Amino acid sequence: MADLKKTPLYEVYKEYGGKTIDFGGWALPVQFSSIKAEHEAVRTRAGLFDVSHMGEIEVKGEGALEYLQKMMTNDVSKVKDGGAQYTAMCYGDGGTVDDLLIYKIKDNDYLLVVNAANIDKDFEWLKQHETDGVEINNISEHMAQLALQGPLAEGVLQRLTNEHSLSEIGFFKFQSNVSINGRHALVSRTGYTGEDGFEIYCDAEDAAAIWKDILKEGEKDGVLPCGLGARDTLRFEANLALYGQELSKDISPIEAGIGFAVKVNKEIPFNGQDALKKQKDEGASRKIVGIEMIERGIPRHGYKVFSGEEEIGEVTTGTQSPTLKKNVGLALLKKEFTSIDTEIQVEIRGKKVNAKVVPTPFYKRTK
Repeated sequence: MADLKKTPLYEVYKEYGGKTIDFGGWALPVQFSSIKAEHEAVRTRAGLFDVSHMGEIEVKGEGALEYLQKMMTNDVSKVKDGGAQYTAMCYGDGGTVDDLLIYKIKDNDYLLVVNAANIDKDFEWLKQHETDGVEINNISEHMAQLALQGPLAEGVLQRLTNEHSLSEIGFFKFQSNVSINGRHALVSRTGYTGEDGFEIYCDAEDAAAIWKDILKEGEKDGVLPCGLGARDTLRFEANLALYGQELSKDISPIEAGIGFAVKVNKEIPFNGQDALKKQKDEGASRKIVGIEMIERGIPRHGYKVFSGEEEIGEVTTGTQSPTLKKNVGLALLKKEFTSIDTEIQVEIRGKKVNAKVVPTPFYKRTK
């Protein structure tokens, strides 16, 4: 792990039994107890994740909104102060640079939260298209991010937060100066697990203390520290895209099923607009769908998918769903094979195993 990047919580992992792996050049915990136990904790109680490997980039200045409109697929003008928006950045051909969140702190002041493996690439892409009246700063090294997710998340965090009522933070909203046991943080409610919960952005030096405070306070509620393994199974069940799997330079937002974040009729033209408009108008030639195994076998990332002898796509993510106890996956398939109940075959260790197309998300929480 010597050459890997580490978050401010790296030294704390072992206190909680964290098992670290190399995740895209970062030393991160895949689990603390077990993936299934952590997954269940988030679905039924709450779990705490270290997601400090994610990147934070400031975009400020009088030209910030116009610049972001050119760079992003979504309509950034719709974001109000204290609001967040999910969006993508695309290449000219519609391929995806990254999917990300934009937080509007106030006019001319935005915070972009990008995927860990893409921090340098995204920053370079943003700088490459920089315009007058815009200042772009990569502040990733100075910030940490924790995610407390699950039905009991609000109650636990509220007990550490005296002067703010967390119930006032709506979905895709945030408050930028929340005190957690005396340490200041930006607290948002966006989620990447299919559950309610919060993201806590704080100074890197405050991360370990906030982590420990939350786990101590949440002990009686059964809150568990959680690793990347459970984060992946949770987001997958909720059909939330993962860059590098459901999205990439070769997979557009339309193909990935996040067309809701692509506003092709914005007044200000954006990168990839023509290609994405064509895909929206004519329908993309392939798209990501849910699949469920009929025969035994687990569909894994990269496995080829067939209809008879014809290769029709590949699995982007797959596992045994801890909630459903079924072997399910997401697959990028030619559009003529994407109707619900279409029978297909997944090639597993050289053998074609029967599966079918099913609706997504695999899991939806009851409000």
